[in-house]
Amino acid sequence: MNSIEIIEKAEESLVEQFKTVEKIRDYNQEKVLQAFIDNRVAPEHFYTVSGYGHDDLGREVLDNVFAQVFKTEKALVRIHFASGTHTLACALFGNLRCGDKLVSVVGTPYDTMQEVIGTMGDEETRRASLIGNGVLYEEIPLTKDMSVDYEGIENKIDSSVNMVLIQRSKGYSTRKSLTVEEIGKICNIVKSKNPQCICFVDNCYGEFVEDREPTEVGADLIGGSLIKNPGGGIVEAGGYIAGKEIYVERAASRLTAPGIGSEGGAMFNQHRLIFQGLFMAPSVVSDAVKGAILASKIFDEIGYDSSPKYYEKRTDIIQNITFGKPEPLEEFCRTIQSLSPINGYVTPIPEHIPGYEDEVIMAGGTFIEGSTIELSADGPMREPYVAYMQGGLNYSHVKIALRKFLEKLQK
Repeated sequence: MNSIEIIEKAEESLVEQFKTVEKIRDYNQEKVLQAFIDNRVAPEHFYTVSGYGHDDLGREVLDNVFAQVFKTEKALVRIHFASGTHTLACALFGNLRCGDKLVSVVGTPYDTMQEVIGTMGDEETRRASLIGNGVLYEEIPLTKDMSVDYEGIENKIDSSVNMVLIQRSKGYSTRKSLTVEEIGKICNIVKSKNPQCICFVDNCYGEFVEDREPTEVGADLIGGSLIKNPGGGIVEAGGYIAGKEIYVERAASRLTAPGIGSEGGAMFNQHRLIFQGLFMAPSVVSDAVKGAILASKIFDEIGYDSSPKYYEKRTDIIQNITFGKPEPLEEFCRTIQSLSPINGYVTPIPEHIPGYEDEVIMAGGTFIEGSTIELSADGPMREPYVAYMQGGLNYSHVKIALRKFLEKLQK
């Protein structure tokens, strides 16, 4: 079969999976729409203020909309977050003091978070990290089959633990990403051992993939990037933190300063984009998930191990493709880059990137630099040479890229 026939046959077998994704999309779209209506979003909320950013009505309403969408007491939505990692760091530093203990309950976090925590990085990086500031840190490893060690969590969590870190998405790992149901189970165990412990979820890549968010199943605090799922592919920068008011305010004081918290910070005329990006997000995420399911089906059929499987429940937008060798990983990333709307003429090569231990090859010809809700692929140059494909502003773009890669393999 040629590449078009392979894709058409795969699509014919994925009708039920796509229906499930579209049902989740419609539920989340209505939820977002209702938050806009209930908070009376109006054109005046697109206007900006300057200087200190006091009395910014648009910023206040934006926070309220996000809080309603994630069903939390408060949200902090700011253009000032430089990245997802910065967002998460503010939540961690804002809620942990010298002598407090943080436990990662799903093994080792991804590379950039290890530098925030202080288990990686040079001397100066470690000095500025959580550990460098006196925070105690432990990890609960995954089981041998790369699953959550629920028994280990039950044994480890006690009154000495102030916060647990739950990374929803797999990062540069071959473990499965955590479903909202699994996150709820973790939170229930933690709270049964220590009701005062903060359950903090790194929600990056997971927003709107399911019909519930971690804050609906026991998480006290979540955070993520606006150039991933909730920005709908049009937000230029920033992040969000949502959860219990006291924990969100502590994070806000870390982002700005004590005494200012969430009350300051000019938004540089970005309100409309963030509102609009959130409104678009359920549909954009839905197309990205459908593209990932199609990729999973096709790569399995042509002999590459791909995870999650096309028939498995989805909880994030990431698709692992294990190539086993560096050459096909590089070829796949170069194909994605060559079919990108921006910098399609550029050839990606492996290189060292701040925050990562190994060389990484990255394909991302995106309108927003580093936007992973747009179609992109990357992977560390280490065994088993896994490509992490994510995003796609529309399903058609993902399908085109897969067809072109199939054509290269068939030559």
